[in-house]
Amino acid sequence: MPARVAAIGVSHWHSLYDSAYLRHLVALPDMRLVGIHDPDAAIAAKRAAALGDPPIFTDYRRMLVETRPDFVIALGRHSSMAEVALHLLDHGYPFLMEKPMGVSGDEVSRVAERAAAKHAFVAVPLIQRYHPFTARARALLAAGALGPVSHVYFRLNRPSSARYVGWDAGWMLDPKAAGGGCLRNLGPHGLDLFLFLTGDDATVTGAQLSASALGQPVEDYASVLLRSTRGILGTIEVGNTFPRAGTDAEWKVAGRDAMVQLRDGTIRLTTGESEEVTAGEPAEPPALTALRDALDCWHRGAPPPAGVQDCLRAVRLIDRAYELAARSRG
Repeated sequence: MPARVAAIGVSHWHSLYDSAYLRHLVALPDMRLVGIHDPDAAIAAKRAAALGDPPIFTDYRRMLVETRPDFVIALGRHSSMAEVALHLLDHGYPFLMEKPMGVSGDEVSRVAERAAAKHAFVAVPLIQRYHPFTARARALLAAGALGPVSHVYFRLNRPSSARYVGWDAGWMLDPKAAGGGCLRNLGPHGLDLFLFLTGDDATVTGAQLSASALGQPVEDYASVLLRSTRGILGTIEVGNTFPRAGTDAEWKVAGRDAMVQLRDGTIRLTTGESEEVTAGEPAEPPALTALRDALDCWHRGAPPPAGVQDCLRAVRLIDRAYELAARSRG
């Protein structure tokens, strides 16, 4: 019998676009979408029309009572995420929640503490962990092939934030609802990858923000400098200033003996003697892989592949980056 899944906060664009979790979900033969929620009934109806017309609700609490889901996918405004997560934990629902899970580390920390106390299943789809570059870099690091690591570089520059308005997620341009701009939204990808690859904790040593390109109330570009406990340096750049559909991206891990780099869909391993080039595009969307992996872990009774504690570590770094950026603006 298919698992019964309900979705909360489908005005979040990842319901249908980019990560498109619900499009992926309804294509899985062992999953059934039994209800979707959004405070805006018109948006909920629009989303439902693209997902096989599941029942729609404007009150997620009522949806949970009436549909009795086995599992929940929680999206929604960043400012409502922590409240929703605490409700799901208090009522015993296993769930997957999109990052950042709140608008501050304090909010996400409360969720992490409640989840730990209840031994609950709370997955966070940190999708860059599923990229072929990440697997390649981890294998090289484990084998010591890079030598002592010097630095990690991550750039993820996505199209204009105007796309959020076109996708019924105009709240992303509201600092209170979104908790910030591209740093709050895209920052977890690069920050988590730095922590995941180095295996270290990290300190933010510098940060700067800009809203000059798009002129919105939230930043459209951010750069963050990190230092790991072993002294590995990190540079994380995220933005919404790419001028067309697609991504301006580069990921790199550099050591004494070799450097591995992802750019333009190609993984390049450079050593003192040679250069090896391999395809770097994932076989399927990483969001689908992350969703399937989380659901499989839940079904098997295993811990989530990435959880609220992983998200919290990145969110704490984001909070500190905002603090340092504000201080530098003086």
